[in-house]
Amino acid sequence: MAGILLSALAMTLIVALRYLAVSGGFAWATARLHPGLYARLGPQIRREIGWSLVSAAIYGVPAGILAWGWAQRGWTRVYTDPHQWSLWWWPVSVLLALALHDTWFYWTHRWLHRRGPFHRAHAVHHASRHPTAWAAMSFHPWEALTGAVVIPALVLAIPLHVGSLGLVLAIMTLMGVTNHMGWEIFPRSWVEGRVGRWLITASHHHRHHSDYRCNYGLYFRVWDRLCGTDRGLVPADATGRTQRQRTSPLSTEWPSSPPPPAPSNVPSSPPPPRIAPKAAPATAPTTRPVVPSERLQ
Repeated sequence: MAGILLSALAMTLIVALRYLAVSGGFAWATARLHPGLYARLGPQIRREIGWSLVSAAIYGVPAGILAWGWAQRGWTRVYTDPHQWSLWWWPVSVLLALALHDTWFYWTHRWLHRRGPFHRAHAVHHASRHPTAWAAMSFHPWEALTGAVVIPALVLAIPLHVGSLGLVLAIMTLMGVTNHMGWEIFPRSWVEGRVGRWLITASHHHRHHSDYRCNYGLYFRVWDRLCGTDRGLVPADATGRTQRQRTSPLSTEWPSSPPPPAPSNVPSSPPPPRIAPKAAPATAPTTRPVVPSERLQ
């Protein structure tokens, strides 16, 4: 029992340190490359870090238990001998793990946008109306549980070389951070070209945070395209910053309703500024003006 507890504690620390190192590194890069992008977001960032550290424990405990079981009892299908499976299985296993994770994430994410689950859990993540590099693991504990079961399920079901597993974890971490940080690290030719039509980047996921009713995927746009929930990209300026839209996000699964409020213990992000419509001429019908986008500041 002591070994299991130590393994769970050690894995929790590893997940937390990995989050702080990767998110902190990209936050530092953001401050250097895009000064002022996170200006006035200090309270939001502190909230994102707090929720993310709670999520680190929820992710770390089951992973630590399975790590102990793998080392002591051979519970999982993770292997170390590269010749145990054919070499062609190495890349196939990575793609299969990512595809299964993406499928699980898409459908649980859509479920979290239903009224009840959104109220109780997912509103924590969407309190970051304009997310930062620190928001990748900013989840309510109930939502974190839906993500924490993925890697344990994969290593129990799929033969994965330890190197393949490390690559899957690295992709999961990097894409989780870079898709939330508010600017593109990839060239525009990738984002707006063939690669970007199938892979999710910051411009794609930022539209989810501004619209709520679309772009639910994690790694790939396949499920969004198949299910008609892909709304494309938020435009990026010449520096790669995703542009902020002055539109009120709408919750999904119940059109024409405003987004449900965040739980009472989670301070909501300040809403985007509204622009009052100009008075229409007396002879013309009153219409609501089109409000232009602005950069994410």
